[in-house]
Amino acid sequence: SFIGEESVAAGEGSILTDNPTWIIDPIDGTTNFVHRFPFVAVSIGFVVNKKIEFGIVYSCIEDKMYTARKGKGAFCNGQKLQVSGQEDITKSLLVTELGSNRDPEAVKIILSNMERLLSIPIHG
Repeated sequence: SFIGEESVAAGEGSILTDNPTWIIDPIDGTTNFVHRFPFVAVSIGFVVNKKIEFGIVYSCIEDKMYTARKGKGAFCNGQKLQVSGQEDITKSLLVTELGSNRDPEAVKIILSNMERLLSIPIHG
């Protein structure tokens, strides 16, 4: 099976089943792309029994290929990635995205979540 982000965004229905399924977003960061903001990627995932098996993200502008496989780790251009190990949240950098849903109830939830995040004494 195939699920494409662009077709789902256009209103086509899609149901994730237990069948092996490719999930593809050919322009991940569509809003960035439209505004010529250089953070755009091609994202591909493969799911079996509704569980991700592996994923690939190609950051076009940076020419970086990110890959990950369940139980095998994550890599960037073949080099193994790992988390920083930072346990003190006050020395951490928090990155978030607001999304594009402007439904009043969704905005209310997003702003509530942002308020909670902003109250954490993070580094940035």
